[in-house]
Amino acid sequence: MKSIQFLIISAAVLFTSCSKFVDTPTPKTELASQLVFTDDKTASAAVVGLYVDMNGFNYQFANSLINYLSAIHADDLYYFTTFENYDVFRQVRLLPNSNYVTAYWSSVYSYIYHTNACIEGLTTAQNLTPSVKDQLLGESYFMRAFFYFYLVNIYGDVPLITTTDYVTNDSKGREPALNVYTQIISDLREAKARMADNYPSSNRVRPNKAAATALLARTFLYTKDWAKAETEATEVLNNSRYTLLQDLNSVFLANSREAIWQLQAVNVAGGRNTWEGFTVVPFSDVSTVTFRLDTTNLVGKFEPNDARRTNWTGNRFLATGAHIYWPMKYKVRTSTAAAPTEYSMVMRLAEQFLIRAEARIRQDKLNEGRSDLDSIRLRAKLPVLSTSLDKSALLLAVEKERQVELFTEWGHRWFDLKRTQRSSAVLSPIKGANWQATDTLYPIPTDAIKTNINLTQNEGYK
Repeated sequence: MKSIQFLIISAAVLFTSCSKFVDTPTPKTELASQLVFTDDKTASAAVVGLYVDMNGFNYQFANSLINYLSAIHADDLYYFTTFENYDVFRQVRLLPNSNYVTAYWSSVYSYIYHTNACIEGLTTAQNLTPSVKDQLLGESYFMRAFFYFYLVNIYGDVPLITTTDYVTNDSKGREPALNVYTQIISDLREAKARMADNYPSSNRVRPNKAAATALLARTFLYTKDWAKAETEATEVLNNSRYTLLQDLNSVFLANSREAIWQLQAVNVAGGRNTWEGFTVVPFSDVSTVTFRLDTTNLVGKFEPNDARRTNWTGNRFLATGAHIYWPMKYKVRTSTAAAPTEYSMVMRLAEQFLIRAEARIRQDKLNEGRSDLDSIRLRAKLPVLSTSLDKSALLLAVEKERQVELFTEWGHRWFDLKRTQRSSAVLSPIKGANWQATDTLYPIPTDAIKTNINLTQNEGYK
């Protein structure tokens, strides 16, 4: 714990002094090799600084934005009152200059620039312990793949930037999504080959080999390589380091044995733990609930006695008689505890059961796929699925289990509907006349197009 705290402090100091280098691609590539990769501690601080940057403030890509705005864009969540920045997601009225459309793009590309700088600096570093160098390079490749996974699913074809050469980067056009996925898979294989099985710190807040394996499983699922998705998910599920916790209220705790990768709480002023909890947990029993779960399209989909509804949602009756619900996977808004008890969950074991279930069912391994779904259902105190369900019914069961298991987590619902080509069937009746099939992608931000003549706009936003 002390080692990661040291690195977080070191990273904050280091990247405050090099903020332009991190945040804005400028011709300072010499910093990568000369300033921040001179020994194990500075090199580690350079990489850990990325995780600090991702989770230091609220309403950033890696916390409230990806968890809650994507849920609003789908059918998980809504904001309790009129607020244009959120309404454009709920009502599918996104524009190229919508605030959070730009925030996604600019923040993720700044993170990619950071990872590219780390890869370049680490590759040429001469004074690092070989095992440390491998781990840090593995983390950097993993993070680049992670960020491109989200870019390609949010925007479709995107510029593929793999260096810090700002002259070339500023004029790159959009790369076909297939090529982006090829790069993601290549980076994850590189990461998996370099990273250790053990976590590089005493907790689970830096990626390890299992994180790369888990993201490979997800990527193969998205690219319809079912056999490889099954293989990678099985590798994670066979790892004794991880357990599908039976106590649902323990899943999102710091260093949970279900966690494959979490983001540590770094901005804990006022007793905060996660930004997710701080954003959605009501201040008191009578205070306004700002982010509310969709009563019909999510809460109504839980089966009777589903423990996830009991443990992962809060609810109350309003004076009007309305019965409202909100996400309660994170229980802590603020706390007087000496240290945070919850960390932001990025990847967890339950998803791997769901990945393998779908991959097996699509390969006509119906019994094996149903068994994986039953593992998730039994944990939720639900009966096993009927053995009479055919392939189509089991795939719908996968969709439903993913919805009620992964709601308000990292865009899963939004991406699931899109990748299975179910967006229009599910969302058109909910969103109404505003819905178009092209709403499955966000527009390319106006600012990006203005500064790069080779960028083109997505259909539906021209």
